[in-house]
Amino acid sequence: MASVGLVSPQRMHFDQPLALQSGAQLTDYTLVYETYGQLNSTASNAVLVCHALNASHHVAGDYADQPRSTGWWDNLVGPGKPLDTNRFFVIGINNPGSCFGSTGPMDVNPDPAKNGQPYGSDFPVVTVEDWVDAQARLIERLGIRQLAAVLGGSLGGMQALAWTLRYPERLRHCVAVATAPNLSAQNIAFNEVARRAIVTDPDFHGGHYQAHGVLPKRGLRVARMIGHITYLSDDSMEAKFGRRIRQAEAAGLPGEADGVDFSYSTQDIEFQIESYLRHQGDKFSEYFDANTYLLITRALDYFDPARAHGGDLAAAFAVARDKKFLLVSFTTDWRFSPARSREIVKALVDNKVDVSYAEIDAPHGHDAFLLEDPRYHGVMRAYFDRISSEVPATPLKAAGGAA
Repeated sequence: MASVGLVSPQRMHFDQPLALQSGAQLTDYTLVYETYGQLNSTASNAVLVCHALNASHHVAGDYADQPRSTGWWDNLVGPGKPLDTNRFFVIGINNPGSCFGSTGPMDVNPDPAKNGQPYGSDFPVVTVEDWVDAQARLIERLGIRQLAAVLGGSLGGMQALAWTLRYPERLRHCVAVATAPNLSAQNIAFNEVARRAIVTDPDFHGGHYQAHGVLPKRGLRVARMIGHITYLSDDSMEAKFGRRIRQAEAAGLPGEADGVDFSYSTQDIEFQIESYLRHQGDKFSEYFDANTYLLITRALDYFDPARAHGGDLAAAFAVARDKKFLLVSFTTDWRFSPARSREIVKALVDNKVDVSYAEIDAPHGHDAFLLEDPRYHGVMRAYFDRISSEVPATPLKAAGGAA
């Protein structure tokens, strides 16, 4: 199957204030986005892809000037792939508060009292609902009155669900993968430990580290290591690393016990899993912003559409009764377990909503939604085939509206 090829991000500026759930507002902001495929003449074949915590607008394809820059969901989106860009016009939007081009903590605070300094920790709190509101403005600017579908995995799945609650008339299908109706206490706890690692880094400086010419990389490394553990299943970690010792392999020794050298410091890396986690933490700290991490994990914590309905999730989804849903979960995903997806399915069934549910027996944990499992992709392909059959056969046209 082919790739969408070389792609270029686009920018759209908004000078109309965006009111936020916190009561604050973004008075002037820019969103970065990418599109793949072509919009048809009735603008009825558009699919919005919502990104998760450390992803961005770059869903598919490659950048001409960057090696190894393939989009984070390239195995799913492209010509002949489950989300087929020969049939759909696919849009990826970078959310405000991110560090990949849309207005965020690293950008200059427009408040004159801040003297041209970056927002840093003064960037306003954002929620899943705020992101959906921002996305809706961009979609409208592109001339799309109704999306064929909104798709997302993990935190992106929460955004897809929020679309059905905030703008039910502006989409026909919701595809939510490896997600939940809210975070469990355990998930919030993991997020808080990761945040504490960042804010207690001596280089954090209350979130204004840019003004000090430093970055809280140590805290960000630990935060990433904590998060990464939760994305993998015990089975996948065991299969990939087990209890293998790095020194044993380097020396060509056959056994775990034979490779242990007790003269090493307790701070040295011995197990392969240690090396892997530190590598992931180091890599993450080079490209991700600490304030963005704090903002996005808080948005995860706050998402809870049932809260406004006394905890009744079915009541929350009553506004989405005429939408169609696909929910997908993975058996070894303990961070967003199948039980959480089934809560959403039950709430939809209680509303007599058209909902399909697939529970994939995959060993990869939460990361399974990013991988090319044939059963998972088969489900996605079949569902997008269904959506495509509902789209009128009309000529394609180029999308406009970028500013």
